[in-house]
Amino acid sequence: MLSRLPICRWILLALPLCSLLALAACKQQPAEPAESASGPAAAVQQLIHRLRDNDLVGFAQAAVPPAEYAQLEIAWREGRSRWPLTELPLDDQLEALLSALAAPDSERTLQQGFKRNFANQDKDLKDAARSLGLFGVQYVKREGVYTDEERAHYAQLIAALSEWAQRAPLSDPRRGMAAIPPLVAAARKTGLTDEKSFREAGMTGSLRRLSPFFAQAKTLLASYGLSLDRSFSELRTVLVEQKGDQARVRVHYPLGDREIDTVVSLQRRAGRWYLTDYLRHAEQALAIPAEEEAPESQIGPDTQAPPPAS
Repeated sequence: MLSRLPICRWILLALPLCSLLALAACKQQPAEPAESASGPAAAVQQLIHRLRDNDLVGFAQAAVPPAEYAQLEIAWREGRSRWPLTELPLDDQLEALLSALAAPDSERTLQQGFKRNFANQDKDLKDAARSLGLFGVQYVKREGVYTDEERAHYAQLIAALSEWAQRAPLSDPRRGMAAIPPLVAAARKTGLTDEKSFREAGMTGSLRRLSPFFAQAKTLLASYGLSLDRSFSELRTVLVEQKGDQARVRVHYPLGDREIDTVVSLQRRAGRWYLTDYLRHAEQALAIPAEEEAPESQIGPDTQAPPPAS
């Protein structure tokens, strides 16, 4: 039950949202070539604009070529992929989170749990945030599944979130009690509470349903002093290097009281630029074999053919 989750889970709820900014590593480069409106830096900005607008479908369509998007839709319905949700550090907890929020009488249950476990526990929450930050930074630096660029960037994200959580009024009873009903309502509206509902909605349908929940989560974080829309709006990109169909773009954005500084790698395919890490993760998702007796994919009411990313 969500009310019994350790406080680190509550703090880490911010990380999946912030990780949508996770675009690679931190390096200094002297050269800053000029860049066109359709170049690599513009491709990064396009992704961020979709997030600022709470357009998760548009984000996914801009993150991979159309052919891969169609394959990912099929893999989603076959239960082989949950990309782009797998870009999130707690992707395996999202279904349980939505289910707990959407459960009958969850407002009362969660509010009681907040009173019992978190209300007025300011010192304990600050200590937990500090410890989580230290542990998280060490974890991503050691974990072998991340690239060097991802490790460098995630370490910055975790440090910034830890600092924010140590200052945020997470134990404020009034704020905590008021935050729960809107999040519960948004979770219920998704209709996504189990594996079957995600499969039937498909990737496009699930992302469309999750977009209002994403918007409500951003509103909640902003009420605690962490404005992701500020991060999105103030994000700056500069082309560092372009060699043929390979490029690197430097990205700066504020997160809490920190300035995140990172460099991302991109590849050009069929005249369009895509983040290398997103392409790699999507390809890994598609490489997962289908179950021997997986049900035949069926197209549901929430699915439509994805238009080319603009």
